[in-house]
Amino acid sequence: MDEKAQEPHGSAGPIRAEAIVAGGYPGADGALLSVAPAAMDVRAFHDRRRFAQVPSGRVAYVEQGAGPDAVFLHGVPLNGFHWRHVMAGLSDMRRCVALDLMSVGYTEIASAQDVSFTAQAAMLLQFLDALGMDKIDLIGNDTGGAVAQIFAAHHPQRLRTLTLTNCDVHDNWPPAGALPLIEGARQGRLADGYGGLIQDVAAARTRFSRAYADPSVLTEEVLRVYFEPFVSTAERKASFHRYWLSFDPAQTVAIEPQLRGLHVPTLIVWALDDVFFAPEWARWLYDAIPGAVDLVHVSDAKLFFPEDRPAALIRPLRAFLAPRA
Repeated sequence: MDEKAQEPHGSAGPIRAEAIVAGGYPGADGALLSVAPAAMDVRAFHDRRRFAQVPSGRVAYVEQGAGPDAVFLHGVPLNGFHWRHVMAGLSDMRRCVALDLMSVGYTEIASAQDVSFTAQAAMLLQFLDALGMDKIDLIGNDTGGAVAQIFAAHHPQRLRTLTLTNCDVHDNWPPAGALPLIEGARQGRLADGYGGLIQDVAAARTRFSRAYADPSVLTEEVLRVYFEPFVSTAERKASFHRYWLSFDPAQTVAIEPQLRGLHVPTLIVWALDDVFFAPEWARWLYDAIPGAVDLVHVSDAKLFFPEDRPAALIRPLRAFLAPRA
């Protein structure tokens, strides 16, 4: 663990490197496991789906495991299926709940529903209240990481811990690599562009090689899980485009004062080969959040590493959460 608590705020503390191949992760009895328990497959993901009715809409979610509540927020254009391996790896110590954010996945919303990051954080609060969750462990990736920061800034009393992986931070977004996608959303063609990749797995893997170190995880079945929901109707396509057009860094810049006063125990795990969010932003979070206790760098990993390099997150996350059961 990084001895941040003993340092002057903002000083450069040690950074751990997380191996992604050697060894395994500690099981409930402390033994080292080489593989996670079985993750949900596509059929289980669909069979286990439930909905929570909240003011923002009908929020789709799946859960696995038992124990204190841990909630997972995914990035775009993904949904809760992204977390299946990490959820399995924590299922012996946490009730893991992965919801689908508004405008992606299987969550259902009205055509006029606000889908900005700030609105997503408000929806999360509604979701927790609807399911009777008090304090949670919150884990976010990509856009879900920004939503997690906004939620933490406004509702720190609802968090037991916060874990952030590669994500939008302060004024570092939207990243340059996303600008053509935002333009595609503005022109109303982005959703269909993703939908067309379902039938061309090779093209999908090439396109997503910027986000996955191992894009072979994207099979046609997985692509259908991710893309079919937001191309299923004209209204869902429009909602998907509105989400991209709501990307405004003012939402995260505005919470900087709250982050600098956030004492919730926070773990930061960052893939080093991410072309969207550089490691300097992991350091920014570590220095800004007084509750940050560890910063872990992951080599040979990119933006969506919780899906294709899950052990690299499971190991530090289990160690981080174990004392806080």
